[in-house]
Amino acid sequence: MKEIVLDSMQSALANSSLDPQDWNAFRALAHRMLDETIDSIANVRERAVWQPAPDSVRAQLKADVPRAETDLGEVYREFSDVIAPYATGNVHPGFMGWVHGGGTAVGMLAEMLAAGLNANLGGRDHMPIEVERQITAWMRELFGFPQGASGIFVTGTSMANLMAVLVARTSALGMLVRQHGIGNDGALLTAYTSKAAHGCIAKAMDIAGLGTDALRQIDVDAEHRIDIAGLRAQIAVDREVGFRPFLVVASAGTVDIGAIDDLADLAALCREEGIWFHVDGAFGALAILSPELAPRLAGIELADSIALDFHKWGQVPYDAGFLMVRDGEKHRQAFAQPAAYLRREARGLAAGSHWPCDFSPDLSRGFRALKTWFTLKTFGTDRLGAMIARTCALAEYLEARIVAEPRLELMAPVNLNIVCFRYRADDEVNREIVADIQESGIAAPSSTTLDGKFAIRAAIVNHRTDVTDIDALVAAVLDFGARRSGDGLIEIDAPPLAAQ
Repeated sequence: MKEIVLDSMQSALANSSLDPQDWNAFRALAHRMLDETIDSIANVRERAVWQPAPDSVRAQLKADVPRAETDLGEVYREFSDVIAPYATGNVHPGFMGWVHGGGTAVGMLAEMLAAGLNANLGGRDHMPIEVERQITAWMRELFGFPQGASGIFVTGTSMANLMAVLVARTSALGMLVRQHGIGNDGALLTAYTSKAAHGCIAKAMDIAGLGTDALRQIDVDAEHRIDIAGLRAQIAVDREVGFRPFLVVASAGTVDIGAIDDLADLAALCREEGIWFHVDGAFGALAILSPELAPRLAGIELADSIALDFHKWGQVPYDAGFLMVRDGEKHRQAFAQPAAYLRREARGLAAGSHWPCDFSPDLSRGFRALKTWFTLKTFGTDRLGAMIARTCALAEYLEARIVAEPRLELMAPVNLNIVCFRYRADDEVNREIVADIQESGIAAPSSTTLDGKFAIRAAIVNHRTDVTDIDALVAAVLDFGARRSGDGLIEIDAPPLAAQ
């Protein structure tokens, strides 16, 4: 009887691997996938920046759960036909909407290698974690942080900002806050940022249990930087009525126009007041790589924590956010959690403490560090810094085109690589212009509201963007603006796919 049961079990366990049955056929298809992906990047200018997916295409992704097997080649065909042509488009040099990096072929290959390793960077003793530690050491050097500073890869700056709020909260209230909650003392905590700051700061206050009402949003000056005199006055008022100021979040590149707060003066204020000083440097912090732009970040080296995205100006494929904390022990105290299954040993695979899971909410973590390491090693910080400076030069060129064109209006100062402007018409016309341009496939600007007016927003982040792409954007705004306002028609050559 036992032999029968054993035979049955062996039969059930046979052929359970998900590896290919024919490695040569798999290899051939894999090479084809790689070649066609490289071709799509190399020939990116031959297609539209973006095109809306037809209803018939969307319907194909509403199929039932795939119970049976499907040939890999057929799955790839569906990807090629249904998914790839209708992506966001930020690989394209004409993408100037939200602050999205363009990625690189080098980063794509690194992502493939990381997937092949399939390493979990939550902890234990293996070299992928050393790669992440190496990048942390490089960031310490670049930002002038001390040896004890910690760093951790996360999905993006939204998560990094949330984690910074949690570290600051634990620093203010002590480690018992993790056990007992914020309590009465936590209810008195107040944080400060500018009205131009990213909305994820308010969301972080919400998720951290402090509430958005505890975030004071301070007015900005003419340059869209936080009003430091107003900040100081608000802190004084809050202390007077019994609140406990614990955090200031500065912006190094605001989401709307790329303004950089006065980081040095903010650092001095926070030291004077005993307040945690965090810098949201989602894209702007990487200006540190450019000798030309780095002086604008003066004071960032004094921050208690910095959040940034390598997948923006760093051109690393999504996603690759990063958080640095000056006091690595305070960082660890906010997240480390003892557990028997995470026991550290002096030797073997369970050695190598402290582990990355001690510095973030995640235990399961992908190898984001590898594509960042490949990018930094392959291109070097000098070349990356020059690329970043060039995107700012292109923004200045766009600014000059706008100022020279009577039908266009500049809406805000150009600080870094973001240009906000509009066609001289009402908000509705400008709103339609943005949608028209996106649907044409010529370019992909985004929009925002400044001083109550709708603005076309061009964020020049992609390393592939050139003067010709800027000229195409300006021509498209003038063309569709004329059509929408009835001023006449101007013909524009659209990319082949945009005309289909």
